Amino acid sequence: MPDYGNPLRFGVFPAPDADRLDETMATVRAAEHGGLDLVGIQDHPYQRRHLDAWALMATILARTERVSVFPDVANLPLRPPAVMAETAASLDVLSGGRFELGLGAGAFRQAVSAMGGPSRTPPEAAGALEEAVEVIRLMWWQRSSVRYDGRHYRLAGVKPGPPPAHDIGIWLGVGGPRMLAAAGRLADGWVPSSAYFPPEKLPAMAERIDAAAREAGRDPAAVRRIYNVMGTVDGSGAGSFQGPAHAWVEEFTRLAVEVGMDTFVFAPDQGGAAQVERFAAEIAPAVRGEVARLRGSG
Repeated sequence: MPDYGNPLRFGVFPAPDADRLDETMATVRAAEHGGLDLVGIQDHPYQRRHLDAWALMATILARTERVSVFPDVANLPLRPPAVMAETAASLDVLSGGRFELGLGAGAFRQAVSAMGGPSRTPPEAAGALEEAVEVIRLMWWQRSSVRYDGRHYRLAGVKPGPPPAHDIGIWLGVGGPRMLAAAGRLADGWVPSSAYFPPEKLPAMAERIDAAAREAGRDPAAVRRIYNVMGTVDGSGAGSFQGPAHAWVEEFTRLAVEVGMDTFVFAPDQGGAAQVERFAAEIAPAVRGEVARLRGSG
C-alpha cells in the first residue's frame, strides 16, 4: 500500500458520558494544549449515559481556540441529513472553520428503531448513507435552491445555507465492501476503529477504497484515513495498542508509510488526560519526525 504523503494529524476520542464531563473536558484541554489536531465525539442518542453529541461538540468548540471537532461518527438514521448539514455549517461558521463531519449508517438497528428511527436492512442503510452524502453537499452549495429525489431522502426546492466557513470534509465510518467502495467514490475521509478493525485488516480495506476511487476518476490521496485507536500507553491489556510509547510510534509510522493512514485519534482505555498528555508529548511528534525522515529518504 502506498503512502499518499498527506500531512499527519493526531486527535482524541473522549467518552461523552454525562457523569464524566469534567474528565472529558480535561481530555479536550490536554489535546488543545498538547498541540493535537482533532477531537472526535461519538454519537449514540439512545445511550442514556451520553450527552447529546452535537451539544457537546458545540461546547467544546466554544471552549477551545485551535483544535477541530467532528462527530465520530454522526448517527444518520436519527439525524436527517439536510438538517445535519445546516448544523454542521453553523458550527463551522461559529468556530472559524474548525468542524468536520464524520458520518455513519447507524450500526445498532434495534436501538435506533426503539428511539423512533427507521429500521433499515444493511443494503438500505448503505443506500441511505450514499444519498446522505449527496444531500449534505447540496445543502452546502451556494445556490438559490436545490432538489434531490432519492429513495430515502428528498429535497424539494429547499434554500441551502448558511455556507460553511471552509470545505468541510465528509468522513465515512464504514467497514463493509459496498460502503468502502462508496468512501472511495464519494467521501473525503474514512474512519475505521481499532476495536472493530485491527491494523492487520486495514490494508485490504484500504485497497478497496483506492480501487473505487481510481475507477471513479479520483486520486485515492483525496480520501483521508482517520484511525480511532483504543488502548493505553504502557498498558498490558488486550488489543493492538498497548505497551511502551516507542511501540506506538513504530506501529503508527508503519501504518502511515505502508497503509496510508494519516490521522490517529486516541481513545484512552484508562488514564484520561494524563494519557493524552503522553500521547501528545511522546508519540505524536515522534511519529511526525519518523514519517518525515522516511518520506525524505524516498
